[in-house]
Amino acid sequence: MSLTMLPPAAERAPAAPAPRDRFIDVLRVFGMVLVVVQHWTMPVLSYAQGRLTTGNALAAIPYVTWISQVMPLVFFAGGAANAISFRSAVRRAGGPRARSGAAREWTARRVRRLAWPVVPLAVVWLPLPHLLVALGVPAQPVEVAARTVGQLLWFLAVYLLAVVATPHLLRMRTGVVLPVLAGGAVLMDVVRFSGLEAAGYLNVAFVWLAVHQVGFRYAEGGLEWLTGRRAAGLAVAGFAMVAALVATGPYPASMIGMPGMISNMAPPSACLLALFAGQLGLAMLLRPAVNALAARPRAEAVLSALAPRMMTVYLWHMTALVAVAGVATIGFGLTTPQAGSAAWWSAVPLWLAVLALVLVALTAMLGRFEDPAGAAAHRHVPAAVPLVGGALLTLTITGFAPGAAPVIASVALIAGLALVSRPAAAAPRRR
Repeated sequence: MSLTMLPPAAERAPAAPAPRDRFIDVLRVFGMVLVVVQHWTMPVLSYAQGRLTTGNALAAIPYVTWISQVMPLVFFAGGAANAISFRSAVRRAGGPRARSGAAREWTARRVRRLAWPVVPLAVVWLPLPHLLVALGVPAQPVEVAARTVGQLLWFLAVYLLAVVATPHLLRMRTGVVLPVLAGGAVLMDVVRFSGLEAAGYLNVAFVWLAVHQVGFRYAEGGLEWLTGRRAAGLAVAGFAMVAALVATGPYPASMIGMPGMISNMAPPSACLLALFAGQLGLAMLLRPAVNALAARPRAEAVLSALAPRMMTVYLWHMTALVAVAGVATIGFGLTTPQAGSAAWWSAVPLWLAVLALVLVALTAMLGRFEDPAGAAAHRHVPAAVPLVGGALLTLTITGFAPGAAPVIASVALIAGLALVSRPAAAAPRRR
């Protein structure tokens, strides 16, 4: 079963504003929490003679990543949320005739909400490596930490692309766009594995926009048929396709990057589309149970508390990791037990608990930055997007390691945000 063969959605008039979709909220929160847990359980660390050696615990159990690598579901949920939000913005602006202005204003708001929380991360991490080295911490582990923290920003850079593309892709038929994107992903893999590795990076657009596009289909009600046996069939078909690609193709078993191996993530491969099909089928199969659970008062309260702060959780969870790991390895000389051993499993709960406490504290202090000061200004969106996107991409590559590039990128980020911001007093009053 292929996602490109989904039954065509019926044409329908724009719907009235709907309440929040709990299923999409759960996918976004659950997805980010699982990403955090996966990142926290991956490191295998040892420290000697001023050098930190790192490994990946999941290399011994790569098939776990077929479930734990949930970025496809995160982009799917993001696509649904973007479609719902944008169509609501168009309705508020006065309908299709006001679409162009609504698109610029909506994009400006999304850019601000996406990039503003990165500012405090840069404020902390630009001087921090210099301070740590001055305090006597060896330079090599400091650089590893600074680069690792910046690598997380790949998600924001790609998601910015999805945000900017949303108003345009929503005007196109998913039944046309989705096969083109999926076909492009397969073609780029063929070129990549024929020897031109750089071609694979075009799949940053093809793979993630394809998954994002399926989120549009969900938002318009086009996946309501995917229940019960159909959902189970898609799950089985998707995971079976992944198994076949791993068994017969150049694709590794791990759905996350591993040292010295071909990566399914950097750049993303078409194998992730098969993985997404399996995960989507499983998620839609569980959707009634998820909605029932999310409707319970306690679960709804937890969801309401976590959902508005998931960007802070994502951006700062690696800072929590390097802080705790630094104290454990450099301060106390501890090393990670052999991955999968009894000692490793027994240490994991305490490890996660300490990291969670640090992250809760960071989120409590910095969560307010998810609500940008002032108001959105849309006149300079075309200039702001390249500045913000270029800054996020640069920081993904360089991290916050000492050097000119992170400083320039941070200045560009702030300049881009300034172009799409104005003081709150300048915002027009809504009646």
